[in-house]
Amino acid sequence: MRKIILALFLLAFHALSFSQEKTKNISIEFNNTDLKSALENIEKITDYKFYFDQNWLKTETIIINKTYENTSIEYILTNLFEKTDLNYFISDKEIILTKNSIIYDSLPDDYFESSTTAQPNKTEAIVLAKPIFQQQYDTLKHDNINSGITYVGKEKKGGESKFYTLSGFIKNKKTGKTVSNVSIKVLDQNISTVTNSEGYYTLQVPFGLNYIEVESINHRKDTETLMVYDNGQLDITLYESINELDEVIIKQNADKNVKNVIAGVSSIDVEGIKNIPLVLGERDIFRVATTLPGIKTTGEGSAGFNVRGGKDDQNLILLDNAVLYNTSHFLGFFSAVNPYTTSKVDIYKGSIPARFGGRLSSVFDIASKNGNPEKFSGEGGIGSVTSNLTIGTPIVKNKSSLLVGVRTTYSEWILKSLDDESLKNSQAAFFDGIIKYNHKINTNNNIESTLYYSKDRFSISSDSVYKYSNALVSLKWNHAFSGKSKTDLIFTNSNYKFNIDYNNGTPNSFNYGYKLNETQIIANANYSLNSKHAFNYGISSKLYNVDPGYLNPKDPKSTIIPINIEDEKALESALYFSDSYTLNEKILISLGLRYSTYSALGESTQRIYESNAPINDNTVIETQHYKKNEVIKTYGGFEPRIAARYLFTDDFSVKASYDKTFQYIHLLTNNTTQSPTDSWKLSDLNIAPQEAQQYSLGFYKNLDNDNIELSLEGYYKKSNNLLDYKVGSELLLNENTETQLLQGEGKAYGVEFLLKKNAGKLNGWLGYTYSRTFIRINTEFIDEKVNNGHYFPTNFDKPHEVSAVLNYKFTKRYSLSGNFVYQSGRPITYPIGSYVYNGMEYTLYSDRNKFRIPDYYRLDLGFNIEGNHKIKKLSHSFWNISVYNVLGRNNPYSIFFITTDGQIKAYKTSIFSVPIPTITYNVKF
Repeated sequence: MRKIILALFLLAFHALSFSQEKTKNISIEFNNTDLKSALENIEKITDYKFYFDQNWLKTETIIINKTYENTSIEYILTNLFEKTDLNYFISDKEIILTKNSIIYDSLPDDYFESSTTAQPNKTEAIVLAKPIFQQQYDTLKHDNINSGITYVGKEKKGGESKFYTLSGFIKNKKTGKTVSNVSIKVLDQNISTVTNSEGYYTLQVPFGLNYIEVESINHRKDTETLMVYDNGQLDITLYESINELDEVIIKQNADKNVKNVIAGVSSIDVEGIKNIPLVLGERDIFRVATTLPGIKTTGEGSAGFNVRGGKDDQNLILLDNAVLYNTSHFLGFFSAVNPYTTSKVDIYKGSIPARFGGRLSSVFDIASKNGNPEKFSGEGGIGSVTSNLTIGTPIVKNKSSLLVGVRTTYSEWILKSLDDESLKNSQAAFFDGIIKYNHKINTNNNIESTLYYSKDRFSISSDSVYKYSNALVSLKWNHAFSGKSKTDLIFTNSNYKFNIDYNNGTPNSFNYGYKLNETQIIANANYSLNSKHAFNYGISSKLYNVDPGYLNPKDPKSTIIPINIEDEKALESALYFSDSYTLNEKILISLGLRYSTYSALGESTQRIYESNAPINDNTVIETQHYKKNEVIKTYGGFEPRIAARYLFTDDFSVKASYDKTFQYIHLLTNNTTQSPTDSWKLSDLNIAPQEAQQYSLGFYKNLDNDNIELSLEGYYKKSNNLLDYKVGSELLLNENTETQLLQGEGKAYGVEFLLKKNAGKLNGWLGYTYSRTFIRINTEFIDEKVNNGHYFPTNFDKPHEVSAVLNYKFTKRYSLSGNFVYQSGRPITYPIGSYVYNGMEYTLYSDRNKFRIPDYYRLDLGFNIEGNHKIKKLSHSFWNISVYNVLGRNNPYSIFFITTDGQIKAYKTSIFSVPIPTITYNVKF
């Protein structure tokens, strides 16, 4: 404002007597001269005198090495100030510097509207203009608007655009971390946007004075006053709201659920799940995810999960863009992703963006936290079974940070409390750790790197020790070409392996193992063409290397024959493009196209079977050998993704979508639930990739100022080339796995209802899902048919599921949480009799999955105690006292059959048949 007053004063003083005079040329030389010294040198050899604020030059680090011969002062100053935000005005022998703005010695020709009356002269014009500046000054003093003006860009004479691109990051003032889903809008203009998952935003802003309102649910509203002269960057910091109480467990930005074009997407607030009572008191993002409609597990304590009728291998789990192949610890009780080091989880189970591929059912996009760039901070937790410690620290303050998180288990008491006697003498332990480095090179470049490692060890019997591990690395370079264009270059490597160490005290002890390695490169770009079009496009390629298994005897005298299955190799690549198109205020369309290609590569030996015969050892007609990196078989195709949203009102919308997806890698397991010893198999000459098409339709309504969310979604999915297994199939160390497999078609459909309350003393959600999932194995060969070629329920078909997660706050520090789950029993195959053939008695089984185990239900309760909410504290604490399975429900985990006295009797096993109390302590510092 001082600059405006100064400009008005100078204009009034000189208005009657000058226009800018023609200046004389000068010669001057600068050698390693800073900007302030350069101006002083000009003053020494000329009659010019500079007027400016000394603080303006303190931030300018320009060093000048240049010679000017017989050059005008205007040219020299323009050249010196080219890479600064300084402008200048010459009045006789006085040179007045301004920051960003330009001082004009005359008003534009069209400043006053045409009139038959005489136009004011220059002095009169200045007098008339003064009230305009005074009005702007008064506006700035309004209580809700910052009193200072932030200048974006540098004003230039002539050639001004109507709109410029403003971009930047929104950060938390206290932690320095970026904030996603923040609303940014230009007041009195129909212009708005929200920050992405990295807290980045971009929008088109009119030239001149603008008021930018920044708003978030958990932060105080902020209004910035901007004078926009050019494209530029503006980073804004927000203060947390003093009433942020972690009330919303799964949250989305205000009306995002209604206005977003993507259906079937949920975001988990990792911090908020600390209130949910879960098994052994451990926060678990995947267990919380299974309380959402459409996401299920096959049983208590099981690894993996099923999304909208998909198998557990049809979920793409990404941790900082790298694939995580095994998601569980401790026999499936805990997640392999540490919640203390996780910042967000976005789950796509309906319309999957075109940038994701390689799986049929869902994408779990998990991002880890960045370290605190301003100060040392951390968080830790001590529970009944595990302990956590996460610390973040700046490396270069406000530029780079480091996050280190570790988690381990120290007690195996839980195994001793299980009903199964064979498990009471077992042991299990795990460890995981993550290191993340983030460095902001400048406003346009940022790099991130993540290292993650986890290892599990368990022994179910005294002679076998099972080990499995995940390791991944992720490198990401983000470059902003402009406010409209941003590119990510990503490199990832994922490694998963397991090992069985068998030692029974005899020479027949052995080691058995498996290994999968995946290396991927992604180039991803975003371009905001205008307010109607936002493009996302890119290319990705990944290389698979699989060691399908080996068996090595420990003793040279062993009778075990060493086995080493031939390695597998493949290359999967994709091109993708999507456009988020705003047709008008009511209609938003997302058009995506992905083309993926897959090539199985040698070195390999492949069997060729008779074309009109079942695949078995008796129908082999040829064995073909492929050289190293020779293409064995190529698959691929287009994967269109289309989604649309129609907004009836600001709080009610309908969405529809269609997705087609391919999956080129398969999980081999003949268990009901995922096991650490399950192996992954690449598509090859005899095993085709899976493919699916999904249609979905949903209705979304918000009530009570977006505090209550209602949604009703329906879907239908059709799949091909789904894997199933022959009766008595042998998958481990089988050189010809295709002889044990069957491929069929599947269908799944369902309706999902969700009621969610985001704030208030009582908050949480209630979900209900009705869904069916079927598979059909029907070929012309009788020994490859299942259930006579008819559709039958899959192992994870559970028609009804109800989940309720509620939290009631007595005060700001004390709350009671509850978690209730009901599920229909999963399908099972029962023995229904016996028969005698050639003098041998055999068991007769029912059709596959004809019966069901008993229904499952469970109630958990927890009491939460938070420390006082004083801001200036060394640390903040949180206690959780919970009881898992309060009702002591003996839920069946599996059913097995024993023949006693000629009768077949069924028995069930349970994981937790009694209430399990736990106490967990968390602290932040």
